[in-house]
Amino acid sequence: MKIKDVLDIDYFLLLPVMVIMAIGILFIYSSGITSAGEIVSTEYIRQIVWASAGLIIVFALSMINYRRFYNISLYLYLFTLILLVYIAVFGAVGARWIRIGTFGLQISEFTKVTTILLLARFLASTERSSQPFLRFILSCVIVIIPMGIVLIQPDLGTALVFIPILLSMVLIAGVSLRYVLFAVCCIVLTSLFLFLPLWQTFILQRSIPVIALLTDIRLILIAILAFSVIALIALFGYLKYKKKSFFWILYVVAIVALSLGISYAARGILRHYQIMRLIVFMDPQIDPRGAGWNIIQSVIAIGAGGLTGQGFLQGTQSYYRFLPEQSTDFIFSIFSEETGFLGGIILFALYLIIFLRILRLIKITADPFAVNICAGLVGVYGFHFLINVGMTMGIMPITGIPLLFMSYGGSALFSAMIGIGLIMSIHVRRYNRGP
Repeated sequence: MKIKDVLDIDYFLLLPVMVIMAIGILFIYSSGITSAGEIVSTEYIRQIVWASAGLIIVFALSMINYRRFYNISLYLYLFTLILLVYIAVFGAVGARWIRIGTFGLQISEFTKVTTILLLARFLASTERSSQPFLRFILSCVIVIIPMGIVLIQPDLGTALVFIPILLSMVLIAGVSLRYVLFAVCCIVLTSLFLFLPLWQTFILQRSIPVIALLTDIRLILIAILAFSVIALIALFGYLKYKKKSFFWILYVVAIVALSLGISYAARGILRHYQIMRLIVFMDPQIDPRGAGWNIIQSVIAIGAGGLTGQGFLQGTQSYYRFLPEQSTDFIFSIFSEETGFLGGIILFALYLIIFLRILRLIKITADPFAVNICAGLVGVYGFHFLINVGMTMGIMPITGIPLLFMSYGGSALFSAMIGIGLIMSIHVRRYNRGP
């Protein structure tokens, strides 16, 4: 450990992180005050403690060579997987935490970091692989295993975060664009196949034959079987005649078949409240006093902020307790109500600085392992920001994803600060090629 390492960390990245954490503490405090001026929550005190501990983690990691995590990444990954399985098997129904006294650790938050480390190692070690398709498939396996376990808990929001981890890392690592586009197309088409039947039933409220096919298991199985036959024929044609037309037929058919199967399976896996979140995303007025309440009140709070906001400690939505989870998932709503559009622009600028500094580090860093870590982390931070802010504005479904560095919660803050610590360690050693 060297003190000079601390002096060489990226303070242009650390400063906006610290400012956002300070803003978060202020508005967690604001969310705990009622209309009568009574403090009903001491969450802000715990957040101060966690933020202070997070800064210690950042400075400690900056003095540790990030390459030390290369050899132990598999063990860290397996350790968090074992804890996830333990929670899924022995925990209470819907449990997501391991309790240590009065403090609970949400292991899935730390699993995101260990998955990034292992995938970064794998992609770096296979940089010159002669089997790009196998490289992509194994990358998917590394990510899908923890993602599936988290989904079983159930925690749809955290499970979705593993998707940008995979896409951002394989893209930066030089995996063929056709494989990345294959994954993106599957995700988009699966979402479309999942949304359309819900839109037909609850929004349109009349049957459209083509959409109705997406809910009939027999027709889905027939379609998947037919597409599989076409895919096998196309594969045979491609292997025998080496014509690209056969490859693209296989490519498109595989996307449609996988999307059909995954979307139908998702309808069986998703819980009722998760389905309702998708429905009220399309129209909150379907259930205005139930599943749609959060979105409606959040949009009202943001709209009430106007240009300059109602002023700190002057927001009505939070003081009258109209917003559930107002210190965690919907803290941006309270922030916007009290600081307005201008406050939102300032916050957006702070996050933009964070993203740009990490992207700059990706550009100048020599070590592929470090580049892959940064890519995974920017994927996590960016996804959390877009989904959380989007859901508070009503343009994204509610998924329970916190606004990193700002929302109340120790596990999410610690995992995010571990990521910042790794980035600082990489920045200190940015010109090192590797071992």
